[in-house]
Amino acid sequence: MMTSRAILLAFVGVLALAPRLDAQQPPPGFDQTAASAAAANSQPGARKTPPQTIPVPADEVSPQVQALIGGAYPPHFNAAPKNAAEWKELINRRAALGIAALPALKAKFGVTVEPTEFGNVKAFIVTPKSMPAANRNRLLVHVHGGGYVFGPGEAGLNEAVLLAGFGAFKVISVDYRMPPDHPYPAAMDDAMTVWRAAVKMANPRNMAIFGTSTGGAMTLAMVLRAKTEGLPLPAAIAPGTPWSDLTKTGDSYLSNEWVDNVLVTWDGWLGRAAVLYANGHDMKDPQLSPIYGDFSGFPPTILTSGTRDLFLSNTARTHRKLRRAGVVAELHVYEGQSHAQYGFNADAPETREAFTEIAQFFDRYLGK
Repeated sequence: MMTSRAILLAFVGVLALAPRLDAQQPPPGFDQTAASAAAANSQPGARKTPPQTIPVPADEVSPQVQALIGGAYPPHFNAAPKNAAEWKELINRRAALGIAALPALKAKFGVTVEPTEFGNVKAFIVTPKSMPAANRNRLLVHVHGGGYVFGPGEAGLNEAVLLAGFGAFKVISVDYRMPPDHPYPAAMDDAMTVWRAAVKMANPRNMAIFGTSTGGAMTLAMVLRAKTEGLPLPAAIAPGTPWSDLTKTGDSYLSNEWVDNVLVTWDGWLGRAAVLYANGHDMKDPQLSPIYGDFSGFPPTILTSGTRDLFLSNTARTHRKLRRAGVVAELHVYEGQSHAQYGFNADAPETREAFTEIAQFFDRYLGK
């Protein structure tokens, strides 16, 4: 009769001889692909990758965001307007989509939107239905995204409504001037005009600036300019996936090219908008590409991106530069998401998570 130990040893031996059912089996043709890739990358230098198909991730990604990740390229991704009239037609066509979606978004979050002006600068005041006591003396300033060309008027309010709704903050959203009629520095001049007025409406220690993409870059550039001009700084900032380098500099401009299904490539409308906005100025001027500025003394910062984001490197580089300057900085990267998709679907759990993280970050660093 076998002892318990003998039975156990025999069982282990059978397992050792059995095929590993949990072992990862290489896909068909892997050996050939591996050999080809190894040969192509046998020398130091640039990496050459084989053609591949990247499935939509499912783990830790909601169905709503899976649908966004799997979406087709936007029809305007390679738009090449030849003149101001063609730019305006594209801008207005895209703005109409954002404006059409706004009533439902406002109703969902119960916010009011009131147009206003600061000097000659147009803006909107977004107010939640109710605010906790801690937020009643707090004020946020929002600068919208859109590559310095998209999102005029109410079309740029989506993110302001989301943070006002999820975070219960009062928000001033800047409707800054844009190309083709108003290239740099018009957008920054308008944003700073609103900031100068806003710091008279609330204590800067109770204020934050936020924005995504272009708005993220402008958030950073506003702090740089406020430092230069001796203006009060906000208590915290949230530059989401910032366009912190207008030039095609950064690993993900190439590694995520054709993978990001929002921006797709710098060489499409995006790079053309950069040239239009810069209007002959040096694109590495810190007011255009704030990554080249001095981040010392910056307020606590929360940054958000996604693994497929064309601007992932912009975001990572900004985070590291802030940390090297001794600034409190958090980096949040979402699985599978292309550029700014954490704000595309108000019903997605990732959207709630992202904007709640920003709201909680502000709550930690803004005074009452």
